[in-house]
Amino acid sequence: MNPLLKNFIFVVLILLVVGAIFSLLYFPASTPTEVSTTQIVSDINANKIKTITVSGDALDITYTDSKTATSMKESGTGLTDLLINLGVNKDSLQKVNIDNKAAKEDLWSWLTPILIFGILPLAVFGFFFWTMIKQSKAGAVQVFDFTKAKARLFGAEGHGKEKITFKDVAGLKEAKEELVEIVDFLKFPKKYLAMGAKIPRGVLLVGSAGVGKTLLARAVAGEANVPFMSVSGSEFVEMFVGVGSARVRDLFATAKKSAPSIIFIDELDAIGRHRGAGIGGGHDEREQTLNQILVEMDGFEKETGVIILAATNRPDILDPALLRPGRFDRKIVLDPPDVHDREEILKIHSKDKPLGKDVKFSEVAERTPGFSGADLANVANEAALLAARQNKTQVDQREFLEAIEKVLLGPERKSHILSKKEKEIAAYHEAGHALVSTFMPETEAVRKISIIARGMAAGYTLQVPSEERKMKTKTGFISEIATLLGGCTAEKVKFGEMTTGASNDLARASDMARRLVKEFGMSSLGLIAFGEKEELVFLGKEISEQRNYSEKIAERIDEEVDMIIKEAQKHAEIILIKHKALLDKVAQDLFEKEIIEREEFERLIGNNKNGNKKA
Repeated sequence: MNPLLKNFIFVVLILLVVGAIFSLLYFPASTPTEVSTTQIVSDINANKIKTITVSGDALDITYTDSKTATSMKESGTGLTDLLINLGVNKDSLQKVNIDNKAAKEDLWSWLTPILIFGILPLAVFGFFFWTMIKQSKAGAVQVFDFTKAKARLFGAEGHGKEKITFKDVAGLKEAKEELVEIVDFLKFPKKYLAMGAKIPRGVLLVGSAGVGKTLLARAVAGEANVPFMSVSGSEFVEMFVGVGSARVRDLFATAKKSAPSIIFIDELDAIGRHRGAGIGGGHDEREQTLNQILVEMDGFEKETGVIILAATNRPDILDPALLRPGRFDRKIVLDPPDVHDREEILKIHSKDKPLGKDVKFSEVAERTPGFSGADLANVANEAALLAARQNKTQVDQREFLEAIEKVLLGPERKSHILSKKEKEIAAYHEAGHALVSTFMPETEAVRKISIIARGMAAGYTLQVPSEERKMKTKTGFISEIATLLGGCTAEKVKFGEMTTGASNDLARASDMARRLVKEFGMSSLGLIAFGEKEELVFLGKEISEQRNYSEKIAERIDEEVDMIIKEAQKHAEIILIKHKALLDKVAQDLFEKEIIEREEFERLIGNNKNGNKKA
């Protein structure tokens, strides 16, 4: 809420409370009866009045029946004389007790105006002035804090109450071995300094998103048991030039005071991009911040005990000065986890979840090739959410397998109901993918076929590699392209024409074929890479390509791409025509069941699998 609005509401509430108090104190709960002096004379003559208390011109009357009333007399006139002049019976008057008192001064009669018109306005104005002065002081403090680093400082336990160590990081064996030396230096710096050795001043963690760069940095701090200052690269850059470099100076000064310590800069590419390569000149604030980081890192003495860890998934765009010896002179590459590492990661992220007896993390790991640590954490969390949604008391294998598909493709769209004709087309489309993949060489095994819509896909065919592959041949690419084209080819073989459902398959196949020619040199054009990617640094991504070939070569590239696509499509067509009966069998079974698992699919193709990889 806006502080000014908050203060205004507070003042209004104070005024309402004060007004309520005044109304209770100043205004009596019941209004006394007022009578005229003539009525007083009549009541005295009737012997109804017991006492009259005179206070100035005010009369307080008490009747014999204990009732009370008030009245006023004329100023400067005695009560007795006034009553006699009005014809009161003297004998009856003598029976009335007349009590003369000094004029009663009503406290609230003079206190209320003073409070309302004097003290209360002063209090309100004083409160506003106090609030304004307080805010101005806070603003002044913020001005001085503007150049302070916004690093999150964790204590010597690594991360507050939650201490992260290498045991909490599954996989990444080589990366952890590299960092053990850093931890040992922070624990026992004299051992290295005595030998004249210099520990790397900067360690750059390089890897794709989600592989565990930040987690590994926190583990280093936890193992070394030293203060850990975490800051994002984007937090240095502000609207005003010079603020970023001032924050860098403050950060490094704080780290030196807390030495031995670790500074962790996440997303280093936000401020570490190549200088002077952007369109229209450089970015002054970012470049000044980068210059200050370079100066601070180069100015470290070897006795400071401050280690700089940084993480990025774009090392190709970093300024060369950052990567030279003396700055980030140790680069550690974090690879995506293999099948064994994925199994360990799943165990770590599932240790606080009640698991069923049928849970097999090895199977889940086999079904998640290419998943990063963050993806696997998401799978474990989605599995727990699915189990909770079904009011189950434990997470079973079924939830883990369902979570994999949800992470890959999105949730099931059960409301997306296909017509009978569309469902039949989708069944033949997915059956075409599965059969072409089965009978083409160097393809992956079919794990599941479904025509239930998920995310943007009306149906899908999941394939799982039997082993981790780091390299791929041209035959493997052709087989993958043929598999992508197997869906639309099956539609043509069965219905004589294709539908719009193959648009994504065509885009992926075309892109793969073009990369075969232009990047991998797998065509008749020879071992040449065509096209140079231009990096617009200020945007941080590739948005254009510089041609380094002629129009004649461009035509030949198009011809080669067309040839590859046609060759792959021909392979798919031959397989589907040859196994037309098998295509009908798989499609009909898929039409009825909507989902076919690996075991059911292998049972359907039966002995035909013996001829696999020969088409």
